[in-house]
Amino acid sequence: MRKKIIIIVCVVFGAILFRYLFTSLMTHIAQEKRKSTLTPPVTITKVTKTDKQKSFEVPARVVSKSQIQINARINGYLTKSYFKEGDYVNAGQVLFEIEPREYALAVERARADVERVRAQQLYYDKQAMRAKKLVEKDYIARSEYDNAVSQRDAYRAQTVYAEMAYQDALRNLSYTKVKAPVSGRVGIISVTVGNYVTLNSGALTTIYSTRPMYVTFPLEMQQYSTLTKIDGDPNVNRKVEYIFSDGTKYSHSGVQDFRDNKVDESTGTIKMRATFSNEDDALISGDFGRIIIYSNKKAAVPMIPSKAVQENQEGKYVYILDENELPKLVYIKVSGQDGDYSLISEGLDIGQTVLTSGIQKVIPGTPVRIVEQEVIETQETAKVGFIQKIKNKINKILKRGKN
Repeated sequence: MRKKIIIIVCVVFGAILFRYLFTSLMTHIAQEKRKSTLTPPVTITKVTKTDKQKSFEVPARVVSKSQIQINARINGYLTKSYFKEGDYVNAGQVLFEIEPREYALAVERARADVERVRAQQLYYDKQAMRAKKLVEKDYIARSEYDNAVSQRDAYRAQTVYAEMAYQDALRNLSYTKVKAPVSGRVGIISVTVGNYVTLNSGALTTIYSTRPMYVTFPLEMQQYSTLTKIDGDPNVNRKVEYIFSDGTKYSHSGVQDFRDNKVDESTGTIKMRATFSNEDDALISGDFGRIIIYSNKKAAVPMIPSKAVQENQEGKYVYILDENELPKLVYIKVSGQDGDYSLISEGLDIGQTVLTSGIQKVIPGTPVRIVEQEVIETQETAKVGFIQKIKNKINKILKRGKN
């Protein structure tokens, strides 16, 4: 009975002590929070520089160098297809066949007509030669000679016309074999075998060239001016890298080899184009991704400790100290990493002051207290130690109650 009373007293005492310690902890935390809200301690650093190739990352789109619609150039029934949708075809490869018999017969008729007219031409060539000899000896009248020459010239013209008709018949016969004008990947077949096609039937299919492949992207004029200033020439080719829509980087780099000759007034950007060899066919026409364009020459690139960089729904940002020594939120763009430092492509200038620690308690426009890094680490260690000390005391009381 006495033991039970002791246990009850210990439990009650432990509960009272726990409540007291918990209240003390909460009061301490509240005081610390109030104190940190008023003037949170922070550490600062200057934006330094490193000599790197300047780079900009912008949205981009993959486009084929050539997009060729394959159309019928004669009328007839589509009798054969020599490929499957999605196949890679080479320039000159036969894709379709249009029923050739009618056009083969037309070629034979034209050839026979050429032979007929040519035979008549040879006859009148000889007649004109005879008439020339006779008129020179005054055996025939001059008018007879002129008539012979006229007939000779008429049949020569008919021969030329017949030969042209023959070539035209051969041309139409060649169109019965519909060939790929360029190498590339074939799209969906729009007209299947068995249908009658005409010049107005529309595209039978479309070929998208894949080697090389273009990537077009808009570059802000400020970015373009920066690259031009660094490289010293607006017309140089520059290295580019492509990032797929899923965030992975293409394993092969390309070359920015074209820029438009005008600025888009609605967006303030200039259209650029890069060329990729695309030997592995990884780039697909119409895909949206991002492009990274690099300057040819190195330039001073701002950099800051990576721990200073924060991120929210709007993007990556840092806190800087403005002219009144008050924190100011500034959104930035990071172009890469150099060890523990982030390379900044936009948003910061070399020499600006950036907050590096204690950022979580900072409110833009509210005064902060600049301290050394060791002070913040000591405060964090003390807070963790105080909380751990309270936990240890509570655990000891609970163990005594159980015993």
